[in-house]
This record gives sequence, C-alpha cells and structure tokens, in this order.
Amino acid sequence: MQPVISVRHLDKAYTSGHQALKDINLEIRRGEIFALLGPNGAGKTTLISIICGIVSPTGGEVMVDGHNILSDYRAARAQIGLVPQELFTNTFESVWATVAFSRGLFGKPKNPAYLEQVLRSLSLWDKKDAKIMALSGGMKRRVLIAKALAHEPNILFLDEPTAGVDVDLRRDMWELVRRLREQGVTIILTTHYIEEAEEMADRVGVISKGELILVEDKATLMNKLGKKQLKLQLQTPLSELPGGLTAFQLELCDNGHQLVYTYDTHAEQTGIAELLRALSGHQIDFKDLQSSQSSLEEIFVNLVREKA
Repeated sequence: MQPVISVRHLDKAYTSGHQALKDINLEIRRGEIFALLGPNGAGKTTLISIICGIVSPTGGEVMVDGHNILSDYRAARAQIGLVPQELFTNTFESVWATVAFSRGLFGKPKNPAYLEQVLRSLSLWDKKDAKIMALSGGMKRRVLIAKALAHEPNILFLDEPTAGVDVDLRRDMWELVRRLREQGVTIILTTHYIEEAEEMADRVGVISKGELILVEDKATLMNKLGKKQLKLQLQTPLSELPGGLTAFQLELCDNGHQLVYTYDTHAEQTGIAELLRALSGHQIDFKDLQSSQSSLEEIFVNLVREKA
C-alpha cells in the first residue's frame, strides 16, 4: 500500500548554523496511529511543521497523499489537520465562529451538522457561543482539536495534545482518536506521556538530535528491545549474593529482601528453572515471585541515552 506521507532525505538547517533535521526518511501508513517520540529539542515539532507546510526544508522531499508539500501546497495541506502545542489567542471569537471559519479556510461548504458532531464529541457543544477568552486552558485545547477536524482531514497531527490538560480531556481525546482511526484517519502524535504512546500507537519513531534513530512496529520494538525480569521476594534477606549465583544476571534489591533476575526472552532457555534449582541448593527460599517486561518508556530512555 502506498504511504499516505512520504519523507525522503529531509534536512533543515537554520541561518544560525543549527542543524534541526538530518537526512530524515520516513513513511507513514494510511490509517495507522504513529507516535513520534524524542526529548525536548530533538526535532519533533520541526518535522511536523515541515510536513504541514509551515516551515520550509533545507533539502529533501515531502509527499502528502501523492501531493508535494511545496509544489502542490494547497492540495497537500487540505489533507491535514494540525493540533499545535501552543494555544491560539483570537480571544474575542466564539467557539462556533472560529471552528466554522477554519472549515471555510479550506474551501469546504458549510455543514452545521458535522461541526455540531465535532463539538459534541469534544464536550464543547454547550460552549459553542462562548468567547474563547472565557474558556479554561483545557477547553481551549478542545477548541484547537475541533478546528483541526473542521475540514474533515484524512491526516491528523497531534503535537503534545495532552500537555497540561485534565484527565477528562485526555480520556475524551483518546476516545476520539480511536473513533477517527476506525474511520480511516491517519494519526501522528508526539507526546511526553509515553504510556499514552504505548497504549495507542501502532508504530513508534524515535528522534534524537535531529536524526530518526528508529522506526518500528510497537509490538516488535517492545519484543526486540524490552527486557523481562523475574522478581523474587525472599523469606530471609541476604546481605550479599552467594558466589554460586554469579553466573546468573541477578541484582539484590530492597535491602536484600528481593532478587531481580533479567533474562532474554529470545534465548532457547530463559534460565529460570536453573536459577530456581540454584536458589534451592543454597537454601534460599522465596515467598512470592512476579514477572515484568520493560515499558516503552524504559526502551525510549535507553535508546536516547545510547544516542547521546
């Protein structure tokens, strides 16, 4: 299937000499949720701004649903809805007026029923006549989302959409994202709440210092780079590990009350059976055990640390 967004050899350098993006190559699949992760200053917003036609690249090419973002800007941009990080300041307009105006900017005919549906989905219908200046920060964020959806885009960019918002908005927004994906809308999001990406995304890209260091299916990424651990709560605390256990990747934690064993899920043998036999041989008893796997956040932190 042809990608809905194709980025080839994209570079962005500023007159100050700062290289914001370096040879970015990325394809976004139609109908997927793609999470773009990276630390502050990594280039996430710059990349989004170039794809959306807000910032001009130094080199490379961006195609949006078959349209070049530079030579065929209007057709490419019409496919995109963007929810930026910053709250807008046109404070004297009503919610309805600003959302309707956004639809008109893209040449879409009036469709009050559709706009009502969007406002209701974001719990904004009872605020439709309110001035923007009278809304809370969370409500303004909802209006940003409504504006982005007003012209019925096929692609939606969410740049840190839940930063500083309440739990209700976060829940409502992710419910809306799921519905949009079911309708075939492609979602690209950046977020500092990596647990959100872990829950929502189909694929994950990690950007650091202007370079795209990894793009992978989320499940494959977590299976490939995630670690599994077995945690054993000991009956009697240990002051140190017996010498006979040094062959195992063990860590003594919780003031000697817990043993943590890290193992490779891809190995033919996990070593768990051998470990348990070795513990028994050293008269080390445990009262509880549990297994866990690395979160996406832990994988992300390790990737960025390796890149630094």
